Amino acid sequence: MTENNNESAVKNGIFEMGAKNDAFAKYFVGQSYLANLVADPAVNVGVGNVTFEPGCRNNWHIHHNGYQILLVTGGEGWYQEAGKPAQKLHPGDVVVTHDGVKHWHGATKDSWFSHVAITAGTPEWLEPVSDEDYAKLAD
Repeated sequence: MTENNNESAVKNGIFEMGAKNDAFAKYFVGQSYLANLVADPAVNVGVGNVTFEPGCRNNWHIHHNGYQILLVTGGEGWYQEAGKPAQKLHPGDVVVTHDGVKHWHGATKDSWFSHVAITAGTPEWLEPVSDEDYAKLAD
């Protein structure tokens, strides 16, 4: 890895990086980390800092009866909705995914990536983003 892969900036970001995301590992290609930021049972919205090692991405998924908001806090990543081109993400970007929209997100090939995910509803986890499709994305 190069020194320009944002590793230090992401690992030392404004929110804790968290532990290895073992609970959701089967829905990711590569290594991710998760720090839950809101632990109040009276709040039915998940808020977590998700960190991705270079090349890590989650599977295609859909949020039912809810939504997801991503607040990009570090590194460089990708977000893609089914049938649309992938969007490159940088710190300060905000992505809103509406109910029922199939999508995925993750790091670029050469950069660490982190975002705060604000999520309501129930996720339906689908197939992984293929290595072939991911490799076609231009950094």
